[in-house]
Amino acid sequence: MFEFDSKRKYLIIIVICIIVLIVGYIIYYFLQNNNEEEYIEDEIENDVENSIENNLVENTETIVVHISGQVINSGVITLNKLSRVIDAINVAGGPTAKADLGKVNLAYIIEDGQRIYIPSVDEKVDTYILDKSGDTEIVISGSGNKNTHKEEKVMININTANEEELQKLPGVGSSIAIRIVQYRKENGKFNKIEDIKNISGIGDSKFDKIKNNIFVK
Repeated sequence: MFEFDSKRKYLIIIVICIIVLIVGYIIYYFLQNNNEEEYIEDEIENDVENSIENNLVENTETIVVHISGQVINSGVITLNKLSRVIDAINVAGGPTAKADLGKVNLAYIIEDGQRIYIPSVDEKVDTYILDKSGDTEIVISGSGNKNTHKEEKVMININTANEEELQKLPGVGSSIAIRIVQYRKENGKFNKIEDIKNISGIGDSKFDKIKNNIFVK
């Protein structure tokens, strides 16, 4: 009888130990899952906060441009980054009664340091946006049908042309013209038209635009 009671006692102890182990494992499992869920939630929250903060920084970045021509208040203005020409016109007080917005690409995204010119209805010339170095970047063409109107081809001797003549070349503004003249003074004449690519600001793309309008002699 005593031996039977001892065996039953040991069996009960073993069962209790097993139950304790199972309960302990269950508690550990849930605690571990809760910690992982809290960690994931914290990571997601941090990612969301960082994303919002980055977007706020991007949206609050500003650029400074110069707008002139047919706007109410011409001059230097500050805009949000990725603003368009229409935004610049609005910040400048809006267009004047003589402004010809049909000649302007109102959806053009402006970059820092550019100059925007708004033409009048009386102007027949092309309108431009100028970059910070003063070099001309054509945004849209002025009036005139390119299929029926043949423009006189400009041919410039880059070894003798002055700054004003050099600026007749497409994409060449005052700053590049000055650099061309200065280069000639320091290095002598150009031996071939490809040598003009030695000038800062004239790469392959710009050279392709002017190569048919220049020569050396």
